[in-house]
Amino acid sequence: GEYDLIIGVGFLLTDAIHQVAQEYPNQWFAIVDSVTPDPNVRGILFKENEGSALVGILAAYVTENNKVGVVLGMEIPVLYHFEAGFYWGVNYVENLTGKDVQIIYKYTGSFVDRALGKQVSEGMLAQGADVLYNVAGLTGLGVLDAVHDYNVQHGKEFGPPFAIGVDSCQDWMYPGHVIASMMKRVDNGVYYAIRDVVYGNFTGGPIFYGIKEGGVGISGLEELQAFMQIAQEMGTELPDTPENIVAKWQQMRAMYPEEVWNTIEEVKQKIISGEIQVPTTDSPEEIQAIRQRYGVGVLGG
Repeated sequence: GEYDLIIGVGFLLTDAIHQVAQEYPNQWFAIVDSVTPDPNVRGILFKENEGSALVGILAAYVTENNKVGVVLGMEIPVLYHFEAGFYWGVNYVENLTGKDVQIIYKYTGSFVDRALGKQVSEGMLAQGADVLYNVAGLTGLGVLDAVHDYNVQHGKEFGPPFAIGVDSCQDWMYPGHVIASMMKRVDNGVYYAIRDVVYGNFTGGPIFYGIKEGGVGISGLEELQAFMQIAQEMGTELPDTPENIVAKWQQMRAMYPEEVWNTIEEVKQKIISGEIQVPTTDSPEEIQAIRQRYGVGVLGG
């Protein structure tokens, strides 16, 4: 064919890629967040549970009301990874500190409805949740909006409430109100697929990228600076100068003792070594069991 590699981005393209891959068995394909049984299709998959565990640990440490929320997009298996890891991370800190943290979650049913994301988040804030994890794509920008608006209305330069960003580093969007982001490096997974085609060692089948493989993680200063630069290159106006955003971000993070960041780093290293295995699932029955295990409730339920 004309193209060496055709890449589909997202679980929702699974059927389309599978169908076309059968029609063109000599063409290489890759799909992000999914897998097909075809030998000419690489599944670029991520261990979102691992990165979510790290932000779950952070959420449990920084909540003052001992109540945190997760705002999700469409209910598809990949989002169960985020849920399972986040709940595990919160529970890890409960066991360490004796804190008792309540968790609420809500599937919005959309990845593209920012207003809906804000509305759901406002419902969680009203119930006292003071850390909200965005697992909802564009809908999730409404999570950040809601947290920012709440802080502005209450004259708070820094949270809580805090938002936790997702996929890219969203810490710069509302400085002082986004404590961290769960980085999902789709760019790395796609780059490796292209690189393998270029060097002639492309293979089909699933490849999983976790913390160890540079696929997921928690945002740091390097990511903050890189994603501000990307935003500027794309013509997005930053809310402040990069220097001011960095200073505020550092000030926000410094509000929490070394113990918090050290625990996150320790767990990260133990996940890399294999000493810690964070739960995950693709099954609706299993995620329901995981929710029950960690006492997770649905918003309004």
